[in-house]
Amino acid sequence: MDYNLQINMTHTNEKLITDADSAATLGSGSLAVFATPAMILLMELAAHNAVQDALPEGTTTVGTLVNVQHLAATPVGKKVSATATLVAIDGRKLTFEVEAVDENGVIGKGVHERAIIDIQRFMSKLTKE
Repeated sequence: MDYNLQINMTHTNEKLITDADSAATLGSGSLAVFATPAMILLMELAAHNAVQDALPEGTTTVGTLVNVQHLAATPVGKKVSATATLVAIDGRKLTFEVEAVDENGVIGKGVHERAIIDIQRFMSKLTKE
């Protein structure tokens, strides 16, 4: 199937960090700083958004690999943005470079892979017994 995707497709998502995004609230630590799982979520969302509009109706992407470094802490109340850039297409496998920044610079970076799936087929496999 032709997916109408191109290398260097990119998207950025921005978020104001709240207590709900903190390591203390999410249980990944005890501090009121942007949690690593929340950073990964923002990166995955940017990757999803980078390609979703180019995919045929009835298809989407699902995350299959995350390999990122969380390099700097961001306190609650600050803004973070995550950018994903499509760097490789291998059939249904998409590879993105991801980066998160706050007002002080890069706070996280790495690689994220997603797979293109047929939504109906994917969901039907989950309900089979």
